[in-house]
Amino acid sequence: MSDADNRVILNVGGIRHETYKATLKKIPATRLSRLTEALANYDPILNEYFFDRHPGVFAQILNYYRTGKLHYPTDVCGPLFEEELEFWGLDSNQVEPCCWMTYTSHRETQETLGILDRLDLDTDKLAEEDLYKKFGWEEEFLSNKLNFWQRIKPKLWALFDEPYSSMAAKIVAVVSVFFIVISILSFCLKTFPGLRVPIISNETVLIDENGSTSFVLHKHRSEPHTAFLYIECVCNSWFTFEIITRFAVTPDKREFLKSPVNIIDFIATLSFYMDMVLNQVLSEEETSYEVLEFFSIIRIMRLFKLTRHIAGLKILIHTFKASAKELLLLVFFLIVFIVVFAALIYYAERIQYNPENSFDSIPIGLWWAIVTMTTVGYGDMAPKTYAGMLVGALCALTGVLTIALPVPVIVSNFSMFYSHTQARSKLPKKRRRVLPVEAVRPKSQSAGPMGPKGPGQRGGLEGMKSGPGLLDSKLNRLGK
Repeated sequence: MSDADNRVILNVGGIRHETYKATLKKIPATRLSRLTEALANYDPILNEYFFDRHPGVFAQILNYYRTGKLHYPTDVCGPLFEEELEFWGLDSNQVEPCCWMTYTSHRETQETLGILDRLDLDTDKLAEEDLYKKFGWEEEFLSNKLNFWQRIKPKLWALFDEPYSSMAAKIVAVVSVFFIVISILSFCLKTFPGLRVPIISNETVLIDENGSTSFVLHKHRSEPHTAFLYIECVCNSWFTFEIITRFAVTPDKREFLKSPVNIIDFIATLSFYMDMVLNQVLSEEETSYEVLEFFSIIRIMRLFKLTRHIAGLKILIHTFKASAKELLLLVFFLIVFIVVFAALIYYAERIQYNPENSFDSIPIGLWWAIVTMTTVGYGDMAPKTYAGMLVGALCALTGVLTIALPVPVIVSNFSMFYSHTQARSKLPKKRRRVLPVEAVRPKSQSAGPMGPKGPGQRGGLEGMKSGPGLLDSKLNRLGK
């Protein structure tokens, strides 16, 4: 075979590439290794094979046949590169290690977009058809066969769960946030000594030598002012009404009950009523009263309800979820170093004579190591010997380095979530619909000897020979 017969011309997206057939045979079982002149995309006049594919990606693919190394073009999106590799019959895992991080970055982006879809951070108003579709009543809506409850239920759901769906929904969201803030402020302020009422538990009668009588009052505890009770009653009335209404109109009650925010809201509301009932029953027992006040701390968890109204809190929570591996690694290293330095400080302080030694045991040294590694430094315990000071310096430096390691990862994850959220909010929700190539390709070009052709292949001259006047009709349509 002569050199001219061994050459093959490939026209990909309007850019011609010339190579040898032997080069294309290097990777068997691929589209290019099976090229024959009997294919529909072969043009005998130009003596070339035409493929309406991405020309920039094909340059790297042809280079893979020549050198055996597949590199990722930096100016092409990852999914497009994967689609081109699939069309040419190549394995995407053959990408060189130097390009692997750049090539796989789009997968992280797709995962991030999937998380944002589940977070439902869209602030656009739902279309009425989409609203009823969420409840599975799209056909009834289109045929105008909705009963009264079916018409009102989606609107009530949007009123309480979609703050951006209407002006009324925004007002409901503001009212909900107002009661959350008032409830938290009431919970905090009622512990202030100046806003508590002392409770007199008993009286003592004292009689002196002259026979005069005096009374001494013993104050054992205090309780919040009565105004806080009325404030909590009003707030919890709203919370009760809100959670019952939201549960009644939710499209999926199982998902509603599985939501952590709804669980917190339910427990916090239930704790208020349990507190009122038990407070009446156990009002005479001081120990039981203190226990009730301690368990009422669950109401402070209502702050997490703000995630329904503030998208930034949702992003922050999922940032920590995405950084769970790095945080677990941080905790593991902290535990290891805390135990090591607790043992070192215990023995270092016993090397020299130290009458003021605060480290009586290794468990006590664990507290000192935690405080030192986290750079808190309460000062309640400090080494007195030179060996102990050396151990303390190493503990502080190790803590700074260990804690600083996962911080860039967490910041990067938050930045990624936040930037995608901002970009997502600026993009149009409805995109222009693009017809698939098979819908506009002539039937004579839909298949060839290799089976159905991939999107964008040209059928050589068959499309021009389909019948008289076909080319003229195409030109007329283009002119219109």
